[in-house]
Amino acid sequence: MGGLHCILLLLFHLIAPLPSLAVAPRRRIPAVIVFGDSTVDAGNNNYIATVAKADFPPYGRDFPGGRATGRFCNGRLATDLISEALGLPPSIPAYLDPAYTIEDFARGVCFASAATGFDTATSDFLSVIPLWQEVEFFKEYRQRLTAYVGKKKAAYIVREAVYIVSIGTNDFIENYYSPVGMRRWEFTVEEYVDFVVGLACDFFRDIYRVGARKISFPGLSPFGCLPSERTTNPKTKGACVEEYNRVAQDFNGKLQAAMRRLCAELPGIKLRFAPLYDLFLDATQNPSRYGFENANRGCCGTGKFETSIACNEWTPLTCEDADKFAFWDSIHPSERFNRFFANQTLRTSLAEFI
Repeated sequence: MGGLHCILLLLFHLIAPLPSLAVAPRRRIPAVIVFGDSTVDAGNNNYIATVAKADFPPYGRDFPGGRATGRFCNGRLATDLISEALGLPPSIPAYLDPAYTIEDFARGVCFASAATGFDTATSDFLSVIPLWQEVEFFKEYRQRLTAYVGKKKAAYIVREAVYIVSIGTNDFIENYYSPVGMRRWEFTVEEYVDFVVGLACDFFRDIYRVGARKISFPGLSPFGCLPSERTTNPKTKGACVEEYNRVAQDFNGKLQAAMRRLCAELPGIKLRFAPLYDLFLDATQNPSRYGFENANRGCCGTGKFETSIACNEWTPLTCEDADKFAFWDSIHPSERFNRFFANQTLRTSLAEFI
């Protein structure tokens, strides 16, 4: 890492040694609207026929009330924490959850589905909600919102809401690099990166047409450093898979260039990149800087491979204090790690909106 990067990281830790989320918005954000995968799914997968679920213990053990909501975490997600910091509800409801109504969704709603991707072929693997269906839910949501608050106010909410999108990793670990994935027979990895970037642009245009304007997207994390990938690294067990990280960097660079072009193409859009890659990478390589004791495995079970149905109340060895772990299971961040992501997003891609 360069000297400037190290200095910036040091300043970050001096400013925020603890992941506090005290934010006083200068302007009122009416709602937070979420698209994506398991990193932000608030429980939509609870209501579809798929094995990609997290609606059972020990998931949610640190969520208010100690209940499993379908979030792939011990507690709240970064999107929940961002909502709270913006003066909105402390958790964002899943659109398919019948316990909530349009009155709740008017202040925040999540359309995300665990195990999905930009590529519809990715969502087919575990029969989850494809991204195009998330967009259809968004269209339906706007219609319901209009019926609830009227056309003018609905247009205001949709226009002034903050949109958080977190998706793309599954297109590679679940699809392209999977032993059963077919995309690697159709594309080189460079071609597939370009293909997925094109799909991302199509998605941003789609939600823009419905009314989205203030959009934050973090790109891909260094997914080669996920515990699940480090455990199965065929070259060096326990080390990050550097090929995967290079792919993530390539994707992020091309996606940022495409986002700049979209900002020139689509009047009024504010499509901003949330720089989380370096934060994620540094935390996995230097966990003690962030107050973590472990970042190479998850809290649940052995932490090497357990996620979803493999992380359950009968799984032995689950840690007592998830705050000591960067990861809750072998793929998903702990609530404490999510706080760092939320802070970084608020300070970067969302800063001009609040």
